[in-house]
Amino acid sequence: MGQQKQGKLNWLQLHLPEGLLVDAGWLQRQGYSSGLRSKYVAHGWLDQVARSVYRRPAAPLPAPNEDEGLRWQHVVISLQTLLDCPVVVGGRTALELQGFAHYLTAAGPREIHLYGGKAPPGWVSKLKLDSRLVFHRAGKLFKDGAVPRDPTSQTGKTRTGRNVSADSLPDGFVRQPWGHWEWPLIMSSPERAILELLDEVPQRETFHQVDVLMDGLRNLRPGRLHTLLVECHSVKVKRLFLWFAERHNHAWLKGLDRKAIDLGHGKRMLASGGKLDTKFNITVPENLDAGG
Repeated sequence: MGQQKQGKLNWLQLHLPEGLLVDAGWLQRQGYSSGLRSKYVAHGWLDQVARSVYRRPAAPLPAPNEDEGLRWQHVVISLQTLLDCPVVVGGRTALELQGFAHYLTAAGPREIHLYGGKAPPGWVSKLKLDSRLVFHRAGKLFKDGAVPRDPTSQTGKTRTGRNVSADSLPDGFVRQPWGHWEWPLIMSSPERAILELLDEVPQRETFHQVDVLMDGLRNLRPGRLHTLLVECHSVKVKRLFLWFAERHNHAWLKGLDRKAIDLGHGKRMLASGGKLDTKFNITVPENLDAGG
């Protein structure tokens, strides 16, 4: 019995990285009963961070000032690599993480925008985090609403976070290392993230914020952009994107085949009391240059 217990402990240490999360269902499928989970918690081999949610305690890190608490990245990486709930970081958050934070400002608690085919488990919203996770269905924008599972989650290379696989991701997604162990965090590329952000105009994002951001997006990849614009089935998003791109006269515009991008028919009212742009049939603010 002692050897069996030690074997299960060893397996857990090998397959559940320090700091990442799993739920009771995951542990049950691996052979860890409710009684065994309670015993592991009592002995400090597992932390219970919420009802039916567990985490392997993290060892002290070399940097004494580094925060070892539960971060939103722990949650998202756990969903991506362990819990068969592929979500990606997208929209505003993906742009922030890729160096465009100085273009964006947000009031109130920070929101982390996630995209996927299905919503994360309900317990995610019960975790005590310093940021609020906001889920969006990827199928709302793109014909194929699927987002990638991390290939490394099937190889065991994420057990410690080291030697992360360089397996390629589908076009429109990138992987960024995070944390002491350099865990792989999958997110939308800037080309995809800006389309996701535009879907939030004008309800959650302003024309002015997007205008300032678009001015800095000078190095987008036209091939990737073209593919995403063709696959996107939001007429509003495509018209807005091209309107902003023409406004800033970006060089990558020349690499887009406009005829292949379906812009639909009819007018779109996007700015109350605004002016109609007759080329794209959208209403835009009259005073955008003044911060409107």
